Parts: sequence; structure tokens; C-alpha cells
Amino acid sequence: MRILIGLVSALVIGGIVGFFFYAMNSFVHHPAGADSTAIYFEVKKGRGFQSVSEELEQRKLISNAFFFNIYARIKNAPPKMKVGEYAINQTMTPAQILQVITSGKSAGRPFTVSEGLNMFEIAELYQRQGFGTKKDFLAICLDKDFVKLMVGVGPDSLEGYLYPETYQITKFSTTKELLRSMVENFNAAYAEAMTFSKIQGLSKHQVVTLASIVEKETGAPEERPLISSVFHNRLKKNMKLQTDPTIIYGIAEKTQNTVFKISKKDILAPTRYNTYVIRGLPPGPIANPGKEALIAAVNPASSDFLFFVSQNDGTHIFSNTYEDHNNAVRKFQQNPRAREGKSWRDLNKKKTIN
Repeated sequence: MRILIGLVSALVIGGIVGFFFYAMNSFVHHPAGADSTAIYFEVKKGRGFQSVSEELEQRKLISNAFFFNIYARIKNAPPKMKVGEYAINQTMTPAQILQVITSGKSAGRPFTVSEGLNMFEIAELYQRQGFGTKKDFLAICLDKDFVKLMVGVGPDSLEGYLYPETYQITKFSTTKELLRSMVENFNAAYAEAMTFSKIQGLSKHQVVTLASIVEKETGAPEERPLISSVFHNRLKKNMKLQTDPTIIYGIAEKTQNTVFKISKKDILAPTRYNTYVIRGLPPGPIANPGKEALIAAVNPASSDFLFFVSQNDGTHIFSNTYEDHNNAVRKFQQNPRAREGKSWRDLNKKKTIN
């Protein structure tokens, strides 16, 4: 009888153990739900694993905190859990979630900088998206020691060297780390652009300055080499560049805010960036150019053009003579009908069609 009872007990215990491991295996490899929306889950310093497990269950990221704790201990995971902010969703299995929270690799949120934004606009975007303050961002961009460390002697800010790209920013990223990444990406793009260079006599800072003007003057990629040729031709003839974006930047430098409309008074107002007043290139970049603008700056098209005027759709008419330029101005700028229904959106439509 004792043997029978022992056998039955062993079978019962074996069944319980077997069921437990079956349930555990099923738990470990099955997600808690079907919602793939990322949930940012933070593991703070000193937090216990039990607390983490309970919150994961409360937020419906796992179905059973008890099983998760046991599985984690089998894997010796609690000592490996790292401080961080992790992107987790319901479609991830507990095994995958455990791997994430012990990785130490915090989730990054995308921060996209478009070509042609200046550092004041980037700082505003940085603050608006909740990564930090505009004030702190600009303070580092203007810090002489940091600028010298990043780009060397010459520039008085990081303007022009903040490469437009999408960056992943974690909760623990610093503003300086972001700026270092931006400058490193710029250096890579500049090195590649210089392999296309056909010009001489311009310093690196002057190339970046010219590229920033080219970037601001057109949104049509195919026009960049022609726009560049106009400015190179003007520089050779010692003509003023007379480009509106430099006026806008001169105002931005004083106010740390970017305006988008200028008046006749602004055109006549002397600033160190106003190329209607000064000759040659301004003292530094007026925006942050992408790689194609950098290439255009050192590899301009071959042309005799000295003027261009907007056709109100993102593209331009180019002219050799002042007379032809004035005719184009009358046709496209002074004629109200030429402006009706036209905008930069037309250029975006062309890009979509192509």
C-alpha cells in the first residue's frame, strides 16, 4: 500500500511539475497581447526586480509577474538588469522583454533635422520635442572651447556643422553628445563632398558658408549646381551676392529667432551677414547644408549666369544679363497672376510624381 501511495504521490508531483514547466514554457514564448504600440518603460537605479515584474504586468506587457520572476531567476537576470528607458510592446514575448531590460540599451526617440535649418531653428525644434532647452542647446553651439574642440580654429559657432539627419536620442543622452554626433556626420559628408571638388581658393569654412547659401536658395536638388555657379561667377567678378537668406540670418543672429519675411528696410540694414551690404561671402554659414549642397558648392555647373529669380514654385529662371533678369522679375515677381496658385508645394508635387 505504501508503495502504491508513493507511486501515486510521485505521479501527482510529476504531473504538477510537468504542468508547471509546460505553463512556464508557454508563458515565456507567448506575448501578452496584440498591440504593437511602443510603451516606454523605465528602470531606475536601485529598483528591485519584483517591482519591475509587477509594473510590467500592470501595464499588460506580461501576463504573469510570478512566472516572469521565476523565469528571470532561472536566467540569473535580476543582477543583469540595467538602468535605462526601454521601448516595449505587447507583441513581445517575456523572453524578449527580459532580454531588452537587461541589455542596457535605452530606447532612442527620433530627432530629425532637415537640410537648411539654422542652429536657432534646430534649437527650437529640440526644445519643442522635449529633448532639452533651446537656451542650453544654443549655449553649447556658441561655446568657444567646445566649438574649437569640434571644428577647430576659425568658426565662432557650430552653425553649418550640424549635419541634417535623423538622430536617436535616449532619455540619458546629453546635448553635447547629440552635437558631437552631428559634427561627426558633417565631417564624413564633407570628406565625401571634397572628392568631387573642382575649385580652389576657398577654405573649409568658406565652402560650408557657400553650401549653406546654396541650400537656402533652392529646394530643387537639380538646381543646386546652377545656383552655386551663379555665386561663384559673382565672387569672381567681385559682385555682391545679394541673397535674401543672408539678410534673414543676420536678423536671426541678433534675435536668436528666425523670421521668414523681410522688408526693404531689412535689405538696407547693415549686418555682418547682409550680402546686399557686404561684398563676398558672409563671415560664416547661415544654415546647415546637406551633402548635395556641399558637393554643389565645390562642383558648380559651368555657366555664365549671374542672376536668378523664383518662378514661385520652388524653381528659378537664370539669366546672364541684368536686363534679362529684370524681365524675369517683372514676369514672375511683379505680375500678380504669376503668383496665383503657386507655392513651394508645387515642387513637392513634382517630387512625388517623379
